Amino acid sequence: MGSVLALSTRPGRQNSPFPQDRPLSRWDRRDGRLPNPGSFDGLHRNCKDIFPQQIEGVKLVINKTLSSFFKVSHTFHLSAVAPSSYRFHAEHLQSDTDSKETGSPMLIGEMNSSGSLNAHSLFHLSEKIRAKAVFQTQQAQFVTWQFETEYRGSDFTAAVTMANPDILRESVIMVAHFLQSVSPQLVLGGELVYHRGRAEEGGILTLAGQYSGPNWVATLNAGKGGAHASYYHRANKQIQVGVEFEASTRTQETTFSFGYQMELPEAKMVFKGMLDSRCIIGGVLEKRLYPLPATLIMGAFVNHRADKLQVGLGVNVG
Repeated sequence: MGSVLALSTRPGRQNSPFPQDRPLSRWDRRDGRLPNPGSFDGLHRNCKDIFPQQIEGVKLVINKTLSSFFKVSHTFHLSAVAPSSYRFHAEHLQSDTDSKETGSPMLIGEMNSSGSLNAHSLFHLSEKIRAKAVFQTQQAQFVTWQFETEYRGSDFTAAVTMANPDILRESVIMVAHFLQSVSPQLVLGGELVYHRGRAEEGGILTLAGQYSGPNWVATLNAGKGGAHASYYHRANKQIQVGVEFEASTRTQETTFSFGYQMELPEAKMVFKGMLDSRCIIGGVLEKRLYPLPATLIMGAFVNHRADKLQVGLGVNVG
């Protein structure tokens, strides 16, 4: 059983090879103290960010910043394989006076044309403690309600998450995360998932480790539910590569993926490509239409095993 479902805040492409939730890189510390390892969910983020996201059909995204801490977006999606849809997305961000972590989300909501809602709230109770709540509905039915409390020490992070508690059905999912910086390069920790229902009860322990170099990061999660390994390498300012290996004991499936990202700042272009063991090859090209405040997105993915082609075109305005 994997981690509890969490709503993504859809972060943009990072220029730094390390997640934004780590305030200092491991090589910038000059006081001799170990850095905070960040969140458990961000262990594989370096590698995942360079993989292209599959797109299909025609998509138009209009972003509008209403103030320094509030912005909205409208997404229109025309698809040939799924119903066409419209999504409204709103974000309220904390200002510099509210938190030392500038730009951290406080309230995020998204609703589509079918009435489904995703809501995500983040509150900084103190400099080291923050609380999160996630609600997801499928039309008029609740499918996820999740609460998390996280404590970030100087060199460790501890978090507890409770998902879908139901007193009448006597069911709940509890997830505990812990990460500890052992050295400036090494992080060790684990995840414990406990689930209880009327018909079953059990727990899964997953151990995690991450070792970082000046321009690369290697991460491994392993437990009863399977294994997840990734390696990220930044070759230079323009090229980043990553490989992922995932094995699941529940589905008895093993996948291997290779991804890369190429940046051409002079041409204002970014290309992401991938190849995996399921015979899927794909790529996404992002082109900034300077001086217009718009980005053109073109993507194509080929599944050779299923003999399927998926092509997408999008425009991101704002």
